[in-house]
Order: sequence, then C-alpha cells, then structure tokens
Amino acid sequence: MPHDHHSAQLDGDRRVAWAVAVNIALTLVQIVAGVISGSLALIADAIHNLSDALSLVIAFAARRIARRPPDKSMTFGYGRAEVVAALINYTTLIVIALYLVAEAVQRLVNPVGVDGWIVVIVAGVALVIDTVTAWLIHSMSRDSMNIRAAFLHNLADAMGSVAVIVGGTLILLYDWRLVDPLVSVGIAGYILWHALRGIRPAIKVLMLGSPDTPSLDQVTETLCALEGVRGVHAVHLWRMQEHEIAFQAHVVMAPGADALALRARIKATLSDHYGISHTTIEMEPPDNHCDDPGLLGG
Repeated sequence: MPHDHHSAQLDGDRRVAWAVAVNIALTLVQIVAGVISGSLALIADAIHNLSDALSLVIAFAARRIARRPPDKSMTFGYGRAEVVAALINYTTLIVIALYLVAEAVQRLVNPVGVDGWIVVIVAGVALVIDTVTAWLIHSMSRDSMNIRAAFLHNLADAMGSVAVIVGGTLILLYDWRLVDPLVSVGIAGYILWHALRGIRPAIKVLMLGSPDTPSLDQVTETLCALEGVRGVHAVHLWRMQEHEIAFQAHVVMAPGADALALRARIKATLSDHYGISHTTIEMEPPDNHCDDPGLLGG
C-alpha cells in the first residue's frame, strides 16, 4: 500500500509538471498573437495562462513540501503547505480578475482594432491546451484544495478561451470591436466568482475554523450521550490540514467512571463516527472540574 501511494504521488507530480510545460508554451504563443492582433481579450487570456503555470508551480512545490515528516521546528508536520498554496493561488486569481476589469474599462472608453482571425485561431489552440491541462490534474483536484485551486485556474481559462472565440467570431462577422473588452469583463467575472468561492475554505483551515462536517454540536452531543460522561467543556474542533480533523476537550466524568477506560472509549467513538484521529482529552473528576466551565475555549 505505501508503494502504491508513493507511485500515485509520483504520477501526480509528472502530471503537474506536464501541465506547467504546456501552459508556459501556450502563454508565449498567446502574448505574441495578442500583440500582433491587437486583442486585449487574447492578452488577458495569456496573462491568465501565465498565472495557471505559476499556480501549478506553486501547487507542485507545495505537494513536495507537504510530504515532509514532522520535525522540531514543525511538530505538526508540513501538511498545511498545500493550504497556503491554495490561498496564494486564489488570491492571485482575484488580483488578476480586478486587473482585467480595469484594462477592459479603458478599452471600452478607447476601443482599438482587433484582428479577429488571429484571435479565433490562437484561442482555439488555447482551448485545446487548457482542456488537456485540466484533464491532467482533474483526478487529483477532488481530494486536494491545493490542486483544486490550480485546476480552477485552468477551468476558468478554458471557459475564457471559449468566450474569446465567440468574441473573435463576432468581430469577423459584424466588426463589433467593443465585444473584445466586454469578453474580457466576462472572463474576469468568471475568474472572480470561482476565486471568492474557493478562498473561503483555505482561510478557514488556516484560521483553525471548525469543519462543516462533523459540526461541533454533533461531536459534543455524541460525547455527552456516552455512558460515564457527565459533561463536556473547553472544546476545540479544527482541521490540522485539509483532510485531518483534530479535537480537544475537557470531559467531566460521571461518579464511578474509570478515567482510562472512558478516555479510550471517547477516542474510539470519535474515530469510528467522524474519522477524528488526533484527539486530546483531559479527564476531570465530578467533584474537581473547572470552575464555571464554558463549552468553548479554555
């Protein structure tokens, strides 16, 4: 099993490396074509493609760092490196989207000529490459916030390429030059929507927020229902990293309960019901518990 897991990690690394290579090549082609054709939408797509390549480089580096074992300076390990990478990539998406909106507004005020054929051809090539890149990392994005952020970069780019093709076609058919900055605004809006949706979970993990599931109420109710538990307080429920939940609490024992046996039962219950393996429990006798205990904090 460890060998299979290691092979899967290496395969994932190769996929990300290939995705980086094709995105860098595409970025160079799009920038040159955008300058020649005068298309802001094409240059906008190129800039976003460059951000895709950078996002994949960050994702790749974070994957490697996250595998390091705990040490004296990072006793919890390096797993959150992937969450940090996701936060960086989503923040970059937001900045890029706002920049594209500002550039598009300038083009709306002062429209310029655009070569529609170059726009359509290059955007078509970009769509193929964006689709291939998204395919390379799609399977990994399901279980990784880090890779999911990079995947959304590429998915947004693929949708952006479709929008650019439509815009270039309208320029060819109707010479409607305002469509180019309008398409840029559409691309920016799509990017911004995805980025704002994705950044919240990353921030929540880094802020030690409770997971959406299981909820704090679910966990405490489960514990309070156990035989031998009189009460629970000073509770903390948070994500150590994306897929590892931690729990900490003071548990007041019922009279006659055995502390070691009860603690073992609590840990087993949390593991079986909610998959919580990182658990710290402080047992308190019924006649010697915290003064004025609150459910949270402590």
